[in-house]
Amino acid sequence: MDRAPGVSVRLKLTLSYAGFLMVAGALLLAAVWVFLLRYVPDRAMLYNPDDRPTGGVFPIRSVLLHVFAPRAVAVLAFLLVFGLVGGWLLAGRMLAPLTRITEATRLASTGSLAHRVRLPGRKDEFRELADAFDTMLARLEEHIAEQRRFAANASHELRTPLAISKSLLDVARTDPTHDTGEIIERLHAVNTRAIDLTEALLLLSRAGQRSFTREQVDLSLLAEEATETLLPLAEKLGVSIETSGDIAPTDGSHALLLQLSTNLVHNAIVHNLPGQGTVSVNTSVRTKTVVLTVENTGEKLTPHSVSTFTAPFQRGTERIHTDHAGVGLGLAIVNTITQAHDGTLTLTPRSAGGISVSVELPRSPGTLTGDASAN
Repeated sequence: MDRAPGVSVRLKLTLSYAGFLMVAGALLLAAVWVFLLRYVPDRAMLYNPDDRPTGGVFPIRSVLLHVFAPRAVAVLAFLLVFGLVGGWLLAGRMLAPLTRITEATRLASTGSLAHRVRLPGRKDEFRELADAFDTMLARLEEHIAEQRRFAANASHELRTPLAISKSLLDVARTDPTHDTGEIIERLHAVNTRAIDLTEALLLLSRAGQRSFTREQVDLSLLAEEATETLLPLAEKLGVSIETSGDIAPTDGSHALLLQLSTNLVHNAIVHNLPGQGTVSVNTSVRTKTVVLTVENTGEKLTPHSVSTFTAPFQRGTERIHTDHAGVGLGLAIVNTITQAHDGTLTLTPRSAGGISVSVELPRSPGTLTGDASAN
């Protein structure tokens, strides 16, 4: 924003200090003068060396005023100079931390987010401001680095199906005898993957912006709907699903929370033991929150590997992969939707193998009617 040049804060503080000092000095001199007027008589008789009055009158107050006035002016002049010089130095010392914060802000505005104020000294208002600014810069730097990694990964993921499509089209153009049906089928599969990835990216962006209308929903019904939708896939892979729990009311987007439940159940199915895996879906109610927990069997996982599963395009190398493994955004979308609903996502490796994923959301103050089904 363009602003007209104005008086610096340092000069304003200097004038304020000097003005206050002048007012205090003037009040002090006025108090001295009132004291003199009160206790010193206006006139006095003149006496000779024999202590006899001469008959003359001496105007004491006039003499005091003649002596007091120029000295009072000199004192005020000294206070003015002292106040200006001392105020300028004091204001500069007091505003020095603000100057460092301003310089850091200017560097940040140019894109240099690695700089920190790191204001030394004990805690006060300026140091609290500097520490808060450093924290903001650290979070902003981390967020931008994460966005850059995400953009690079998304570009790589989108480039892969496009490159495959180009190769298939080149084969069809240069080799007329190649099986056209096979090429079309592969192009359809590649195009479907690209569409799924694009839709996942759009969903991730919409959830992160919190651009949705909140309504009361029941997590148990959403979990049941997601389970019924994915039951054919589970049967195809030989995975059994068990659902149980209580009515779990929360406020949020029905579509996003359904996507969250679907992603959790889908991940639990496709990253499982082939032909003999199990998935457990449970909802529970706590004092102020509701919890959706999805557990599955599988290979043993380490806490370190589990901590990376919510990063975009991360696919655990220790998990079993299938043709339904998705685009690597399943848990990233779950994490974003959970945060958009002010919830908490917890991933815990099971000692027997597999993983337990819990989504804890704020409980709705209203009540829902009906019973959660169990299969």
